[in-house]
Amino acid sequence: MDHRPLPYQRDDLGGPGPVVTISLEQPDRKALVMDRALLARLDATLDDLGENIGGLVIASDSARVFVAGADLKEIDGLDDSELDAYLAYGQQVFGRIAALPYTSVAAVDGAALGGGLELAMHCDVLLGLRPKEGERAYPIGLVEATLGICPGWGGTNLLPARIEPGQAIGMTASGATMIADEAMEMGLFESLHDSREALLEAARSRAAQRKPERSDPRRPRCVSQREHVDDVRKALERVKSELPEGDAASAIADCVRAGVNGDWDHALAMERRSLIRLRKTEKARASIKAFFDRSASR
Repeated sequence: MDHRPLPYQRDDLGGPGPVVTISLEQPDRKALVMDRALLARLDATLDDLGENIGGLVIASDSARVFVAGADLKEIDGLDDSELDAYLAYGQQVFGRIAALPYTSVAAVDGAALGGGLELAMHCDVLLGLRPKEGERAYPIGLVEATLGICPGWGGTNLLPARIEPGQAIGMTASGATMIADEAMEMGLFESLHDSREALLEAARSRAAQRKPERSDPRRPRCVSQREHVDDVRKALERVKSELPEGDAASAIADCVRAGVNGDWDHALAMERRSLIRLRKTEKARASIKAFFDRSASR
């Protein structure tokens, strides 16, 4: 496996240390997806940065894609114990970003789906690119439920802490997506920018600022933190009868409940168990096969 650090640059913005911009890359793919190799390279990059950093920006070098989700074919080829280890490794790597003592910013300039959005939500702040007039809007969301499965890197507990929790739970349970303007209106994006250059400049400037406070700075912004627990618990009770029928939606609600009644680690373990179980259901097998068939025909 490739353990080379990803490309990154340091910019001195006059703070306590340079702001580092990591560029996610996957030269052998048309669209960037989160697989074990990319996780390993991201992990190696965090090791390579060292100390005395003033802020972090995560960007992508893939045109019109931030990260188009996890590698479903790779996931589908793993047995249960291998998949559990893979999901746990991703949770560990993403968790390193959330626990950084300085501000981290996701510069989202294209599709951020499934694991791509989960990566972004482990950052303190998300900034977005506004599509040009006439340009097709890019999707943002946790789409796993459309395949009969659920998020595996914390998404069920991250999105309801970022936008109105009832809406977040409903979107995750249905696999619905949003576009950049909607992400801004909902509060997922802190700001939108008209060019990639402006987005990166704003992201570096934001990363150089003080890290946003949260009750548990070791964890990402999630539903188990005391500032979110009550609102999310009430929202879950309010919307549970409106969620789509099916194993995936039920599992997603259970994962949110694990976060508000337990803690972040409990919720992560619940996601891993749920994804491993769900991928074997009739609904998931049919949906995943259809996804592979569509991909092969392109």
